[in-house]
Amino acid sequence: MLNNRQTQLLDALRAAGCVSPISRQDIVDACVTSGAYACPPSWLTQDSARKVGRGLYDCPELGESTSTDTPAPAPAPVAETPAPVQVVADAVPTVDANVALAMGMTGGERATLVPPRFGGYVAWGHFSDVEKIVRSKRNYNVFITGLSGNGKTLMVEQVCAKLKRECYRVNITRQTDEDDLLGGFRLINGNTVWQDGPVVSAMKNGGVLLLDEIDLGSANLMCLQPVLEGKGVFLKKIGKWVTPADGFTVFATANTKGKGSDDGRFVGTGIMNEAMLDRFPVTLEQPYPTKATEKKILTKAGCDDADFSDHLTKWAEIIRKSFYEGAVDEIISTRRLVDIVDAYAIFGSKEKAIALCLARFDDDTREAFLNLYSKVDADVDISSEGTSPAAASAGNNECPF
Repeated sequence: MLNNRQTQLLDALRAAGCVSPISRQDIVDACVTSGAYACPPSWLTQDSARKVGRGLYDCPELGESTSTDTPAPAPAPVAETPAPVQVVADAVPTVDANVALAMGMTGGERATLVPPRFGGYVAWGHFSDVEKIVRSKRNYNVFITGLSGNGKTLMVEQVCAKLKRECYRVNITRQTDEDDLLGGFRLINGNTVWQDGPVVSAMKNGGVLLLDEIDLGSANLMCLQPVLEGKGVFLKKIGKWVTPADGFTVFATANTKGKGSDDGRFVGTGIMNEAMLDRFPVTLEQPYPTKATEKKILTKAGCDDADFSDHLTKWAEIIRKSFYEGAVDEIISTRRLVDIVDAYAIFGSKEKAIALCLARFDDDTREAFLNLYSKVDADVDISSEGTSPAAASAGNNECPF
């Protein structure tokens, strides 16, 4: 006995003139037209008995076709009534069909939420701890804090890539609310359809939920309290209770410990609710990597010049020590060093690469950092002249120093 959603999909396939066997693209198109499913349903595409070829599925429910010249039946006229409200309950770890079509994906392509492996990644710091937590498939929330550009988010993503686990990354802002996180009603092809948010999708599929920059959020994040407790969440708009599947867990990254930023370096971060912070059993403090580890990172990033990577890491180490002692107000992150290596690969000039990547700092800081590098690396002559962004790009893209 077919249910209503199955009937809707089959009617859309018949209206399109489809006969068995049908292609995956036909199914995707019918899902969008009918609004019955957000993506190809498992009862049709994941039943091994139905698969008759690459991207082809047997669907005897459509009935036998006696002639290939039989015209497709005309679609039923659209009644002048309000669009029905439908609920998409069966979330799967793929991109929504409408999103897939908008991205130009074909029926044979499948978007996955497992992050790609980054060939230049160097595992260090808390990588093994995060891996043990994800591998355990326990619901064990983790708060990761540290200064910017030290690989907090990338670490979680690469653990998921290594273990082939789906990672639902959500970048938190002051405007992030319950609708963004848990889900809401969306207007699709004239129909009002419920779509699960990333939190609910991660819960249903046992994925890793990554709340990036969580300290930028507002009190709206308190809707996640039952989720962080591992008990599930009630979707009051559709009257559904969602229980997390095995493997679901939450990682949150932040530049602060949820207590705000007194020095003004991380504008927009706020003081997080203590009840929410208390639902993270452990906090991992991520420092910058050691000089030896950072050299490996720069080598993997494409720096073939061992002396250059050695000078860059030594330079960054001195600046960081000065920063921690309060002697300077700015710091050179690992991300900034990788940016310099990338710029060097593009422009072929160490001087220009360093100058361009330091242009974001104020004039006094930039000049102090440039002069320091000149002392670390005697082969590089960076004068105080021509270190502005305009001068660095002058002269037909040749290095002005």
